[in-house]
Amino acid sequence: MAALDILFNGYVGERVAGTVSLIRSGSVAAVVDPGMVPHPSSILDPLASLGLAPEDVTDVVLSHHHPDHTMNVALFPAVRVHDHWAIYEADRWNPRPAEGFELGPGIELIETPGHTPQDITTLVSTDAGVVALTHLWWHERAETDPLAVDLDALHTNRARVLELASSIVPGHGAPFVVGPGTPP
Repeated sequence: MAALDILFNGYVGERVAGTVSLIRSGSVAAVVDPGMVPHPSSILDPLASLGLAPEDVTDVVLSHHHPDHTMNVALFPAVRVHDHWAIYEADRWNPRPAEGFELGPGIELIETPGHTPQDITTLVSTDAGVVALTHLWWHERAETDPLAVDLDALHTNRARVLELASSIVPGHGAPFVVGPGTPP
């Protein structure tokens, strides 16, 4: 089982910040979507409170390439960066599809286009069940996505994720438990 911690709960409104998460499993310490936040300490202080320095982070996962989810990748200087089609490390670009890629024990990437054609979801097997870190939902009450490039794909992939996960970490909000009121 993997451990999941939320480093920063994102939001949308007058200001925008992405939800930033930490996944630990075996030798993997992965930060997901280190994007726009009020200050780098919004990511680094919670990380430190969990006993990790930026140098301890092994991987960064980008759900997609919008700045609100990528802005602070450079806080982690010696990581492998994962997106929809490759792993980037130092000066190496190693192509691979995200679908089914296992980042570590209990951590799997799947392709979930909709918000953008390149969106991916990170599935984390925890003691509490499978958690999906995804931009398919902006926040718990997000009926749809006003900026989605493909609403049909978004709703198809929401249905897919709802079959797999018991909880969601949305792109711009606090985690929530999947239930009858979860917008499909």
